[in-house]
Amino acid sequence: MDHWSISSHSPYVVKGVPGCYQFQETEDLPRLLSYILKTVWQSVVLLLALLCKRRSHHVLVQNPPAIPTLAICWLYCLVARANLIIDWHNYGYSILALNLGDRHSLVRLSHWFEGYFGARAHANLCVTKAMKIDLLKKWAIGAVTLYDRPSPQFRQVSVYETHDLLQRLSTQYTELKDLQNPTRTVLTELTPEGLPAFRTDRPGVVVSSTSWTQDEDFSILLAALEDYEEAKSAGSTSLPPLLCIITGKGPMKEHYRSLVLSKNWLNVKVVMPWLQPEDYPLLLGSADLGVSLHTSSSGLDLPMKIVDMFGCLLPVAAVHFPCLKELVRHQENGLVFKNSEELSYQLTTWFQDFPNNQEQNKKHLKLKEEINKFVKLGWHENWKLCALPLFQDK
Repeated sequence: MDHWSISSHSPYVVKGVPGCYQFQETEDLPRLLSYILKTVWQSVVLLLALLCKRRSHHVLVQNPPAIPTLAICWLYCLVARANLIIDWHNYGYSILALNLGDRHSLVRLSHWFEGYFGARAHANLCVTKAMKIDLLKKWAIGAVTLYDRPSPQFRQVSVYETHDLLQRLSTQYTELKDLQNPTRTVLTELTPEGLPAFRTDRPGVVVSSTSWTQDEDFSILLAALEDYEEAKSAGSTSLPPLLCIITGKGPMKEHYRSLVLSKNWLNVKVVMPWLQPEDYPLLLGSADLGVSLHTSSSGLDLPMKIVDMFGCLLPVAAVHFPCLKELVRHQENGLVFKNSEELSYQLTTWFQDFPNNQEQNKKHLKLKEEINKFVKLGWHENWKLCALPLFQDK
């Protein structure tokens, strides 16, 4: 159940748990000891939260995080005689391996931990067919594939909504405003009748979202934007200026922000806003092309950001990784690239003579028709079809 659905339906009760003390920030504390203390803290807090509520018949837990969540939920289910159902979105051990390496003792412990408790669950869900096969091969865990679907908030938006969104955001991000006319934005203007309309001289808008972690290499996007800038600066009048909006927070954000600030681009602008949840779908619906750089630490999960973009009927250019084809099919419902050169070509082709290239517009419309087929099976219908039987199974 998504954030918006929970917050707008009274039968659901959300109970928070206290945040964990940041043991890893204590200078004199060895890393291993900080991990142990953090795990103990989280175990106690989670177990108390589960015990201090009405008894559950089913416990649905998303993995990762695996440690200590799977063990504590399994213990609660044992005591309460409830059914444990694990929703596998990735592997916790593969995320740990990004920083610690595959052979680190904590990575091997996490690998065993996930397999041991995963095999003891009443049922398992996973996000791709590739993960379903891997779970069976790796740990003899049988799982049902439940593909993510966008919530209703992710939809096509009107020019009125785009104009209102940019007017609000431009008070904080000047790249989104028209400095000469306060009634206009970088994308929209008012007609003589006072109605919002898209500007014919608007830039192309590329949007991406990220948690700024190591499994997304944004140097690929920056290199492609550099190529676009060079092509436009070299006199390519068929290319519009480009506005790239990258949302999200994370550990590597300032690193990439400093790289962007070091550029002297005249035709490409990059904005890195932090949006309210209700504004994010509006931004996606206002863009011309989405970009996904998610590669997955395990290679077995699919980017939720692409699902959200599809909900807004926004075509996506996505970096290739093994199971991406379960969601994005090149030139059928999106674009797939392997390096910055391929992404650069896709950007310059996509925005050639924008927004009046009739041939390109026909291709874009064809992609959107395929995306719409994906969207027609909504989240609730998909859940009833794939997941609900697991909760009815005694």
